Amino acid sequence: MFVPDRIIFENGTLDYEMGTRIFDHFKDKNGVEIIHSPSNKVKSYIEGDSIAQTYQNGKRTLVVSKKRIGAFQTCKPSADYMLPLVSGCMGQCEYCYLHKQLGDKPFVRVFVNLEDIYRKAKSYMDSPDRDVTVFEGSATSDPLCIEPYAKSLKNTILFFANEPRGRFRFVTKYADVDGLLDLPHNGKTEIRFSINTEYVRSSYEHCTAVIDARIHAAAKVMNAGYPVGFLIAPVFLYENWKHEYKDVIWKLKDALPENYPYPLFFEVITHRFTPKAKELIGDIFPDSTLPMNEEERTYKHGQFGYGKYTYKKEDMRDVKAFFQKELMEAFPECEIKYII
Repeated sequence: MFVPDRIIFENGTLDYEMGTRIFDHFKDKNGVEIIHSPSNKVKSYIEGDSIAQTYQNGKRTLVVSKKRIGAFQTCKPSADYMLPLVSGCMGQCEYCYLHKQLGDKPFVRVFVNLEDIYRKAKSYMDSPDRDVTVFEGSATSDPLCIEPYAKSLKNTILFFANEPRGRFRFVTKYADVDGLLDLPHNGKTEIRFSINTEYVRSSYEHCTAVIDARIHAAAKVMNAGYPVGFLIAPVFLYENWKHEYKDVIWKLKDALPENYPYPLFFEVITHRFTPKAKELIGDIFPDSTLPMNEEERTYKHGQFGYGKYTYKKEDMRDVKAFFQKELMEAFPECEIKYII
């Protein structure tokens, strides 16, 4: 659970049930500064002497906001649209693609006006263009780490449970699932867990749950009847990587319940980076050991005018053969959505 150093309440947020709940939860907590922002400009509260310091200050800050409701952003291929519940994340994953997207806003922001958000989502679900509309809750965040006091996911799961033409999904690196287990979700919410080797987690996924805790949480929500999938990402090729990823897969096999009513699915994504991301990571994490040697990668041009460095073709063939074999041996009925 995310316990911030400071919480910034923007104008009007204490008029909402979520705002007052968060305030009541933290008002007497030692070490948590409560700030009421009259201007709704929060950057001044987190600025540091360097990019790295601003990042660290932001990562220890929770901003309570109202969402301006406009058109939802599309979210292909994960879903049809993003569902804007939370932005930002307490995690400090060195490789995160959101470093650039969030720019000078590395804080966690939660939106209190859920009914407005649901009303907009409902307008998409009522469109005659599709039979079912899928919404992604973690495109720019990991909402589970604030769930014990925000209850955004609980309310959203209950909302979608009664929507015949809507589905909700999110992915997490945390394990705070106990508040979701007894909800009547009606199979409308899909929960994915991001897993990796413990070496990758301890080296690059700072302030996230250990892998065993994520696997245990996955078993809990499977027993609660949720559709569940796993994101193995980002895959790094380092000494002994095959042995360690195999251990993770079979640890997962041993921990998950049998006779699960839904087919498990897996998404496997290898590490990639852009030149801009490498530069920004160096500013935020000056001591980073992320493997970003361009000579060991292949540069691929992208459709939006910039490219990325990926593993070379021969390495990718090895990765695909390895995960295809190990996953199908451990989970013969699973679906491997992609290995990229």
